[in-house]
Amino acid sequence: MTAIHQVFGGKVQVFRRPNSRFWQCSASVGGKQRRGSTKQEGLAQAKDVAEDWYLTLKGKAQAGELKAGKTFKQAAMRFIDEFEIITHGERSPQYVANHKRRIENHLIPFFGSKVLSEVTSGLIQEYRIHRMKTAPGGKPPARNTLHQEMVCLRQTLKTANRHGWLEHMPDMTSPYRGSSKISHRAWFSPEEYKHLYTATGARARNPIKERWRGACEDLHDYVLFMVNSGLRPDEARHTQVRDIEIAQDGPKREKILHIAVRGKRGVGYAKTMPGAVLPFTRMVERHKLGPSDLIFPTIQRELFNTILGELDLKRDREGNPRTTYSLRHTYICMRLIEGADIYQIAKNCRTSVEMIEKYYASHIKNMLDASAINVMRAKRSR
Repeated sequence: MTAIHQVFGGKVQVFRRPNSRFWQCSASVGGKQRRGSTKQEGLAQAKDVAEDWYLTLKGKAQAGELKAGKTFKQAAMRFIDEFEIITHGERSPQYVANHKRRIENHLIPFFGSKVLSEVTSGLIQEYRIHRMKTAPGGKPPARNTLHQEMVCLRQTLKTANRHGWLEHMPDMTSPYRGSSKISHRAWFSPEEYKHLYTATGARARNPIKERWRGACEDLHDYVLFMVNSGLRPDEARHTQVRDIEIAQDGPKREKILHIAVRGKRGVGYAKTMPGAVLPFTRMVERHKLGPSDLIFPTIQRELFNTILGELDLKRDREGNPRTTYSLRHTYICMRLIEGADIYQIAKNCRTSVEMIEKYYASHIKNMLDASAINVMRAKRSR
């Protein structure tokens, strides 16, 4: 740092940092040391700007517009540091990286210089409007994108509240918004699922090119395994041979799979339908898998999407795209259709009853009891 020059009777200091061509200024205003850049290369001009800067701050302090306290940027950086450490091993590195990216690219540029007490419900609403107006290409961000940014904002403010930097949390609910439409997850009806596994089986027996036979056979077994187990795609990808045990279980003592599942909910357990046994044993025999080998290390998504396109099954009736995740949704819906207990399904799929009731049970006609709905009061005889 070069020599410090005193301005305004020593109340303002003007200095220049190494490797910087602009002069900086600092002063104590409102009980807090504040700094700024004059954006000037000449010392005389920098002193004039520094005096104007100091008088402006003094005026804001007297009007009560200058608030002391931690800034949003300081709280955001603290949250990022804590989040990476506390969630180590519980959240994927990509999930943590996405949170950090949202904060650095969107939240800090808008809220960064604000004192935490200035982050009010009105300012949060201004942020929503700002994101809608300044989106690249004029296309507003998706609802889920904005929701994830609100999650980051809420967690940052909670961090500030825990450290005593923010007295109370602002109301973050979106005004003017009615109740959201109840949507369901894209799945395959029993008829559609039959078309799907018939097509994958035919492709496995007669691939377009002989060198694709292995990939077609793996996809066919993957579809059968997923719809009969209810695993998430990432759970299936991390499952090793030693995580699976073939056992006789259920009311008919049929052969099923007991799976030690490792996924986003940690370690859990699942019991499959009998239809999952054959694709599992075929994968082990075909690839000569050892105990520590992955059963489905790669997913043939391109081939899967190609077959869906050929069958006109890429989107459901409401236009929701079907993916490999739809195989899990198909398992849940088909279990509900068959009358399985919703609580046991939730435990077996490592989710909650509320999630199943919200996204699955609401559109399964078998969940409606006609005998309880079509009740007729006996008419009095005249």
